[in-house]
Amino acid sequence: MDVYYDVSGGTAPYTVTLEGSSDGGDTWTLPVTSVSGGSGVSAGQNRVITWDAGADWGGEVSNAVSFRVNVTDSAVPPTPDGFALIPAGSFQMGDQSDPLVGYSDERPVHSVYVSAFYMGRYEVTKELWHEVRAWGLSNGYTDLAVGNGSDASKGANHPVHSITWYDMVKWCNARSQKEGLTACYTVGGATYKTGSSAPDGNWSASGYRLPTEAEWEKAARGGLSAKNFPWGDTISHSNANFWNSGGETYQTGTTGPHPTYAVGGSPYSSPVGSFAPNGYRLYDMAGNMWEWCWDGDGRYTAGSQTDPRGASNDRIRVIRGGSWNYAALSTRCAYRNYSRWPEGASSCYGFRLARGQP
Repeated sequence: MDVYYDVSGGTAPYTVTLEGSSDGGDTWTLPVTSVSGGSGVSAGQNRVITWDAGADWGGEVSNAVSFRVNVTDSAVPPTPDGFALIPAGSFQMGDQSDPLVGYSDERPVHSVYVSAFYMGRYEVTKELWHEVRAWGLSNGYTDLAVGNGSDASKGANHPVHSITWYDMVKWCNARSQKEGLTACYTVGGATYKTGSSAPDGNWSASGYRLPTEAEWEKAARGGLSAKNFPWGDTISHSNANFWNSGGETYQTGTTGPHPTYAVGGSPYSSPVGSFAPNGYRLYDMAGNMWEWCWDGDGRYTAGSQTDPRGASNDRIRVIRGGSWNYAALSTRCAYRNYSRWPEGASSCYGFRLARGQP
């Protein structure tokens, strides 16, 4: 399959990649991996990139195949492993459903401009948590929680849980320093390593951090607008790991916990990446684990905003995305939940990482 496109601007040579959809653009999960012609591309018209459909999707049929052509110019640094680049731009934040299905704290819908940033494609796993924690314990991070995420029936590729918001931001600093990056969080001007103090955020730092609430929602929507979920307006256990109560009109299929993952001991988490990604190639943006954000508890206003970082509420922080033991309502992109962060160690709370784009 030859896909033709025009490209100009920026700094050549370009790197070009393809994403594919078999349902007219509702989801972008077509396995477009056997691709040629995407390296060292010069500016011009009728450039071509070729997909070996037989190798990736042999024997399949669809009359609604669509492609997205993604281009990166040579002046843009490569995206870090395990991350996706979330492009700069505005989106409509809040409950846009018709009729409205959300709560008053999801309104009014307002325009938010978010600068480009990197978002972790997966929730942080117990395996990764353990690796960074081991380094941190020998480098001044003396009270990082052990965390959970695996037992006799669950592997280390399950999301880490039973850690507090404090633990997460200190762990972000530890991973940053472990990899030679500038730590984002400080207390009294010093890198935040121990204790339970309210840190300051250095938004120009190169290291890892929690996403803001606005960054999280923009990333969760995956480029779609006015949809309940990262892939569309309905949800079932084929989309995410959540508790299907059967009480909402937009959920279908089996009720109760996810039948595949409700095994062994609680929590009934799923390995990260068990479901199809959204349009930004992010996994588990609905269900599995609630994900902590930077922001304090605050209410929306009608005016447009640029890179908001939430209310300065040091006792309550935002969690997003729902989890394995919460109903479909909570897995919507616009749904907002809150937790008292010193007491926030729960078997349904996890997180994913963000980084600013240089």
